[in-house]
Amino acid sequence: MKNHFLFLVLNITIAFGQVYEAKLFEHQGDTLPYRILLPKDYNPQKTYPLLVVLHGAGERGNDNEAQLVHGSYLFQTEQFRAKYPTIVVFPQCPKDSYWANVIRNYELNLEKKYNYAKSLPINPQLEMVEALMVFLEKNYRIDPTRRYVGGLSMGGMGTFELVSRNPDYFAAAFPICGGANPNWAPLLQKTPLWIFHGEQDDVVWAEHSKRMYQALKKVDAPVKLTLYPEVKHDSWHNAFADPDLLRWLFSHQKN
Repeated sequence: MKNHFLFLVLNITIAFGQVYEAKLFEHQGDTLPYRILLPKDYNPQKTYPLLVVLHGAGERGNDNEAQLVHGSYLFQTEQFRAKYPTIVVFPQCPKDSYWANVIRNYELNLEKKYNYAKSLPINPQLEMVEALMVFLEKNYRIDPTRRYVGGLSMGGMGTFELVSRNPDYFAAAFPICGGANPNWAPLLQKTPLWIFHGEQDDVVWAEHSKRMYQALKKVDAPVKLTLYPEVKHDSWHNAFADPDLLRWLFSHQKN
């Protein structure tokens, strides 16, 4: 399995390494590896949307490659780059850290495996992502009305939390097989969300996404939920293959 993963990463790097530029963000003595994909025929005088993609726990590290394993191909295609010229960023979470501030106990059943904080605690890893976004705003002409974020698994949890921490920042977001505390719904209600989850998920309980959807509906938030009845944890394959995902995402623009 390890050799298969290394083979996959190697092929991803060969396929996308020349497109996704490897960079290292430094902030207050800490570092955050990230990959950035600029639009085709990038013009520094033009403004572009920003899309931040948060990877899952299995892609943590400091090689600045593994975070490209899932989803990066979608934004590298000629079709995407022609239709949605966007600055796409894949940061990489350190091995010993986590995008989301949750208590994890892998010995418990799915229902109790992840315990989300009722209030938003300090999250140094997301603070690094936020600092990176500030850096990107200063160094690229990013359209402030068209900032987007999405992620899978740990990154799906991080997507919920990052939007909650920045309720007026993103135009839309897509958390895949993640979760959060339903108490955060008022912080999320301004941002259109499309939530994805496999109902047979044996890693992250699908009920986490269902509860977030229900809580958001109660506050009249613009939220969608797509469940895949026969799919386990790898529901990102289905989500990224949905032809409506990108149309939906880029149709949103903040006032």
